[in-house]
Parts: sequence; C-alpha cells; structure tokens
Amino acid sequence: MNNKFQALKDDDSGDHEHSEDSELLKEKETEVCDQEKIQSTAKRKAVTPGAGEHPLQYNYTFWYSRRTPSRPANTQSYEQNIKQIGTVASVEQFWRFYSHLVRPGDLTGHSDFHLFKEGIKPMWEDEANKNGGKWIIRLRKGLASRFWENIILAMLGEQFMVGEEICGVVVSIRFQEDIISVWNKTASDQATTARIRDTLRRVLNLPPSTIMEYKTHTDSIKDNSSFRNTKIAV
Repeated sequence: MNNKFQALKDDDSGDHEHSEDSELLKEKETEVCDQEKIQSTAKRKAVTPGAGEHPLQYNYTFWYSRRTPSRPANTQSYEQNIKQIGTVASVEQFWRFYSHLVRPGDLTGHSDFHLFKEGIKPMWEDEANKNGGKWIIRLRKGLASRFWENIILAMLGEQFMVGEEICGVVVSIRFQEDIISVWNKTASDQATTARIRDTLRRVLNLPPSTIMEYKTHTDSIKDNSSFRNTKIAV
C-alpha cells in the first residue's frame, strides 16, 4: 500500500511542479482558510472514490486548529477553534488535497493539523476516543513536515496492523518543539498500544533511545492537558 502511495505521488509530480498557485498555497498559512471554503460544500456530501481511483480502507478527514496559548483551553473553546477542512476517500484524492496544504513546518504559533477517520472528531470526549489514548513523540524544530508525512502514509497504508484501533494522527506546532501523536481507541489494550509504539519506531526510523510517551484521554480530561503528566516509555 505504501508503494502504491509513493508511485501515485511520483505520477502526480508534474501537477505539483507546474502550478504556481500550489506553491503560493504552501507558502501562506492563511490559505488553509481558502481550502476550508473550497471544501465547505463537499463536507455535506458523501465523499467517494472517483472512477478508477484507489480507495482507502477508511475515509479520512483533515482538521486544523489554532489557539492563543495565553487563553485557558476548555472543551467549548477548543471545539470552536477546530475546523474541518476536507475529507478524502482515495489515494488520488489524498495527494491532490495534501499537495495544496501548508506543510506543518511552515505553520506558526500554536497550531495543529489532525487527520482522523471520517466521523471521529479529534476531541478526547468523542465516542470513539473517550476510552483511548495517544502516543506522543516530541521533535526538535525542523522535523515536523517529514515526520507528519511519514506517519499519515503509514496510517492510510494500514501499516499499524491493529484493526480499527487507530483513530487518527496529529501534528502540533509549538514554540520550542513540535509534537506528533497517534490516537488509538482502547488505552487498556496493552498489546495493541505496544504494537502501535513499535510500528511508530519503525516507520519513523526512530533511534532506540527515543523517549516515547503515552497518555490516556481520561487523564487529559482530568488535567485539561494534552502533553503534561504523561507516562514515559523508552
């Protein structure tokens, strides 16, 4: 599946190169809002693969959020800040949409991109997430774009091999560091969370000494924090 993704990406490379508009989209964070407008009608329709396209096992929805760090976060304000920007159902739709998105490394401030299975909101309280948790990998600045692409290709290509356990992935841009996280459905299933951890190490080619952290969404709700008070796994 991953080879298929890469081959189709290579096939589409001409489209990426000849479009100056695409380059402008990549350069300006504000263009995320334009993508939201373009997709506004599509969100209300069922998204299906086009004729001859390679369907994904699940439809996936891109979300974007940004907030002012000095303002206290709560569920209501978070839900207002998170914006759905488009859904894809095939490999080809993914590459067309993804090629026009700002790269995470070009975002500023306190921003997040989320890619979740269609129907699952990237919120701790969502029915699919409430009993789950997430693996967290902290990155030094400059790595977010490459790691984000690798992790979403692994998810769309079903490389985690954990059935329906994967809910989605997030890249979080912060001032001192960037963070990749993978959300799964059942935090209490230690065998599954271990398999996700090991797959993350492999697809991201992480050094053996890399510190990985896990946090249940129940704990996040308790302390109103995504990345504090995590459990360390080396």
